[in-house]
Amino acid sequence: MSTGLTSIILRFAPFPLRTTTDTVGKISSPLVRRPILAFVAGIFFAAVLATQAQESIEPDVLPSLAEPPAASAEAPTSVSTEPLPALPQSLPYTAAEPVPSAAEPVPSAAEPLPSSEQAFPSSPEPLSPSTNYTTAQTTVIPPPVATAPYGGGGSKNIFPAGETISSGEPRRFHYELRLTVRGVWDDNIFISHTNKVSDYYFAIEPQITIGVGDIEGRNRGYLRLDYMPSAILFVDHSDEDAFNQLIHLEGGYSWTKLTLRFTESIALLESANLNSIYDTTGLWANTDASAPTRVNIFYTSATANYALTPKISLQGEFNSPSYAYPGHISNYTISGGLYLYYNWLPKVSVGIGGTFGYNWVDAPSTDQTFEQVNVRFNYEVTAKVGLYASGGVEFRQFEGNRSTYDTPVFEVGATYHPFADTNLSLAAGRRIYNSGFLANQDFADTYFTARLQQRLFQRLYFGLGAGYENSDYFAAKDNVSAPRNDDYWFIEPSVDVLITRWLSAGVYYLHREDSSNEDFFSFDDNQVGVRATVRF
Repeated sequence: MSTGLTSIILRFAPFPLRTTTDTVGKISSPLVRRPILAFVAGIFFAAVLATQAQESIEPDVLPSLAEPPAASAEAPTSVSTEPLPALPQSLPYTAAEPVPSAAEPVPSAAEPLPSSEQAFPSSPEPLSPSTNYTTAQTTVIPPPVATAPYGGGGSKNIFPAGETISSGEPRRFHYELRLTVRGVWDDNIFISHTNKVSDYYFAIEPQITIGVGDIEGRNRGYLRLDYMPSAILFVDHSDEDAFNQLIHLEGGYSWTKLTLRFTESIALLESANLNSIYDTTGLWANTDASAPTRVNIFYTSATANYALTPKISLQGEFNSPSYAYPGHISNYTISGGLYLYYNWLPKVSVGIGGTFGYNWVDAPSTDQTFEQVNVRFNYEVTAKVGLYASGGVEFRQFEGNRSTYDTPVFEVGATYHPFADTNLSLAAGRRIYNSGFLANQDFADTYFTARLQQRLFQRLYFGLGAGYENSDYFAAKDNVSAPRNDDYWFIEPSVDVLITRWLSAGVYYLHREDSSNEDFFSFDDNQVGVRATVRF
């Protein structure tokens, strides 16, 4: 991200939201919506006309969006003259990007076209249950990436930490400003089994990122804040207009042997979709509710890693996810863990440890305690491949007369960059969550998701996302029946074209479907969206 660079993104994609009377900033009046939509349309068409004018008088220069000019083949070097020691932690915060290769330049271009990862980058720290809502992107035009369906519940990122990556620049202050406008046709805005209603939506989403220090590399001291409000406007159902807010604060500092990091993520959502700044198209739906539902999510996490010897380190973890469902069953969790790691090979580390936590749940559901024993494996990202895996057993106890519930838990993540223009990410996991709508019931959530990004020709970029989730409910109290079992899946192909260095346009199709043994919760949904992106 360049200092002083202001970017404005106009992007079209849907997700159904719901407005409630206590929502701050609600936009529901048609008299207010129409001027806003006209204003946004005017900005878009003016941008297109400006683009055509620019292309007629200037060379079509498309420099890399994430790397310095290709005049030098050498990767940027860190400002620090002494590399930091390897950190075999289970909470990776960066994923190493492939070393950029020389792409075929357009005959009229002064610099090569950006690679698929540079023009439509995936998350620098791919999403996991602990960061699924509010982790923000530092570069432009982020498409949906491999994600987990629910935030909280897990304390680890699912992708490997990788080699130390530095932003390569000594800047101390960073900022970025963007504006996203999305629009789509959806054939089931309430994701309902019996009441399928179609409509068009528009979303206006400004985003600001400010930070101090190495907010991209995260291998030195840094502090970063991302904020994205979202105004949702329906064409025919203005009573469903809504206002969302996504906030993410993180920071860290490294000494010779000690590294500290913390994050605070907040998502104030009025949606049945669980979205993030990365995933604004609503790939994952809140299948527990299967209806437009308000939920406020708060997730606090902190880690401390201390190198005991060059090969052995000790890591402490603190996590506190909470889900507030106004008018339904909210829950709050606090947990701590301790893990010992051994650097088996220069790029391979293994760890073992445990986690203990307490889970408060609103009445009539019962409070719970849990313990986990986990083994972790981390193959640090190279230029082409990376792998992270954590697996173990959770033992969960319930207040009252319910016996202990024992179940396997795991998280697995992999990244593969065979070429500069090809990126593949995979993720899978299993975690336990409290139901916000069924009293004295929890569910074991098992998911798998994948994301492919590929540049075709010179200006065309293809993306494909797919995922599967199984929610298996069980009773948190004796004499409670919990037979519900849901199978949810989605697929989303997309195509984007980079018109100039600051203008792109694209189209995508999203199919989502939930098959439940209780028909009330089943649904299918189809969305068709177009998007245009302008940045300055």
